[in-house]
Amino acid sequence: MPILPENKSRYPKNWKQIRADILKRANNKCEFCGIENYTIRENGSKVVLTIAHLDHTPEHCDYDNLRALCQKCHNNYDKEHRAETRRSHRGKGRRGLCPLTETETGTRKAASCGTRLI
Repeated sequence: MPILPENKSRYPKNWKQIRADILKRANNKCEFCGIENYTIRENGSKVVLTIAHLDHTPEHCDYDNLRALCQKCHNNYDKEHRAETRRSHRGKGRRGLCPLTETETGTRKAASCGTRLI
């Protein structure tokens, strides 16, 4: 999963090297299901391994806290954490999303604030 611009400062300067080390340790395969990086799934989607923080804390980059995971396994692993985050942010605004602005024609669009839309 790409690092969002607003979270980039939470990662160490040598993140690219850490990522490469984790992929090498995993033999370029998902450490949960074993699928190889860049494999094409039956549905036509391409597997791209990402690095998961098991404790969901980007600053905690000890190798025993990191796993190379395919998108499917990473999303499944993060499922409960994301649900908790959504519950805790309910009613506090849509954190991390661009605000909507109204155009001259009255339609709504995302403002260009440099963050990713979900």
